Amino acid sequence: MNPVAIHHSNILAIEDDPVLGAYLHEELQRGGFQVTWCRNGLDGLETAGRQVFDVVLMDILLPGLNGLDALAQLRRKSATPVILMSALGAEADRITGFQRGADDYLPKPFSMAELQVRIEAILRRVELERRRQAPQPVDPGELRFDDAISDVCLGSNWAGLTPSEYRLLDTLYRSPDEVLSKPLLYQQVLQRGYSRHDRSLDMHVSQIRRKLKAVGYHERQIVTVWGKGYVLSAGEG
Repeated sequence: MNPVAIHHSNILAIEDDPVLGAYLHEELQRGGFQVTWCRNGLDGLETAGRQVFDVVLMDILLPGLNGLDALAQLRRKSATPVILMSALGAEADRITGFQRGADDYLPKPFSMAELQVRIEAILRRVELERRRQAPQPVDPGELRFDDAISDVCLGSNWAGLTPSEYRLLDTLYRSPDEVLSKPLLYQQVLQRGYSRHDRSLDMHVSQIRRKLKAVGYHERQIVTVWGKGYVLSAGEG
């Protein structure tokens, strides 16, 4: 997903604090997002039902209908990603938020830079999921992906990938020629945060390269982009 697509996304901010709400509205719009600001849970829920948004930012302590109850109602009819915002730091509050369908939880106070990074991470995840659902072309020279057994084959030769290797290759394959960062791949493939001392992803890449070579697949290869991540690009020769 390119930066242009990210920064033209529609954001719904539901925040009753007039200072924070105005700040969110101004700074996110300055960052290129389209922002709608609602000041209570009921208005936010009604707005979310009338318009299509890419991400919803929702405070928990809202007047009238609180954020957790608004989230529960929203989830009955919408899968729009939701980031909860709250000064409440108790683990129980975070757990309740995730149980009711939150995609992320951002404790107050937070920086605008962190908020934008989290929004962009969610937007990229959604875009990757859309690509995953898109039908794959049938081509004898292309890899065939089998989700049921988490493996790929070329012709009749199966690569013998592990589930993690399969998720990694599938993610890269659906974003051809796009460099995917290590933090994103750790989140999407290994379902954990990235640590620069963790070499798991590098080991998976090495195994995938070896296994694809063994089945004779050379059309595309995983290329390391130092300091950025990995990309699946056209192979040499």
